[in-house]
Amino acid sequence: MADAPRARKLAERIQQIVARMLDTRIKDPRLGFVTVTDVRVTGDLQNATIFYTVLGDELDRTSSAAALASAKGLIRSEVGKQTGIRLTPTIEFVLDAVPETAASLEEALRTAAERDAEVAQLAAQATYAGDPDPYRRPADEDEDDGAGPAPAEDAGPARP
Repeated sequence: MADAPRARKLAERIQQIVARMLDTRIKDPRLGFVTVTDVRVTGDLQNATIFYTVLGDELDRTSSAAALASAKGLIRSEVGKQTGIRLTPTIEFVLDAVPETAASLEEALRTAAERDAEVAQLAAQATYAGDPDPYRRPADEDEDDGAGPAPAEDAGPARP
């Protein structure tokens, strides 16, 4: 069984190979603007899952998925040649959900910012329900007679 660092290095190498092949060697007209976002290789180096995104609408995604499925054999043979490992892993292409997740998060953040702005606007226009100073004070404090603070009570005998 392979160790995790070897699987990680193989995944990085497969990502580079596949990205380069999609850019230069695969000339399928159905292939849209595809970006390889991640590659995950199992611990035994037998299976590789390649995550990708496609710029465009749903039609571009489905046609790019069909183009990748038809080029899977060519990509796998090139991965085997360039990596030089004994058993070339099987390849599976999976559409990455990162763009949709990012769009939903941006929508949630935009909604939260709008609600925060509404709350701030309501808070700016708000007034107190009662008096502005809700604390009660004794009647002698309200009157300012200029006498100063009241003398402190005797705390005990004075020290020399």
